[in-house]
Amino acid sequence: MNQLHFTINLNKYGELRQQAEAEKKIFINFTIFFFVIAALLYGGVLYINYRTNVKLENRKNAVIDLKKQVSQYVTSGDYLSARDLERLTATSTDRVFWARKLVAFSEDTNEKIAVTHFSFKNNILSLYGITKVESEEKEYDLINDYINTLKANKDISVDFPEIKFVRSTRDKEKDADIIRFQIDAFGKKSPRRGGVQ
Repeated sequence: MNQLHFTINLNKYGELRQQAEAEKKIFINFTIFFFVIAALLYGGVLYINYRTNVKLENRKNAVIDLKKQVSQYVTSGDYLSARDLERLTATSTDRVFWARKLVAFSEDTNEKIAVTHFSFKNNILSLYGITKVESEEKEYDLINDYINTLKANKDISVDFPEIKFVRSTRDKEKDADIIRFQIDAFGKKSPRRGGVQ
């Protein structure tokens, strides 16, 4: 006769309970690990955000300081705008130093020639003069020598590179032949030379 045996595991409930407790412990550990990692990441984001806000605030303050400095320069006489600098450049580069020019003209004018007056218009200097001419002298030779003397002078030719004879008239005054003449000296930017007026 065969006996039937039943094996009853009385510890089955205990094993299930141990397994449930182990799973619960794993779940709790995972949850704690998850929250710690999430808290660290959130803290990192907050720290980066804080540092970015500090940098942004510093830059805003720097911009405000620069604007204050610029407004102080604008209201003071120390500020030069781009237009002011352009005017200053034009003044210093397009300037004719007349004192040196007049001294150079006086030194190059010989005792036979008298300059009666000057005129300066559209960057053209017109010299009006008078000279006594001997009967054997040609009027154009005397004036041409004077023009060549003016051209050779660096103080004059630097600002007036082109000097031309314009016209002359011959008159007789008290038994002497005289010539009235006009010479034009063209500046670097005169209309005749193709420059700006």
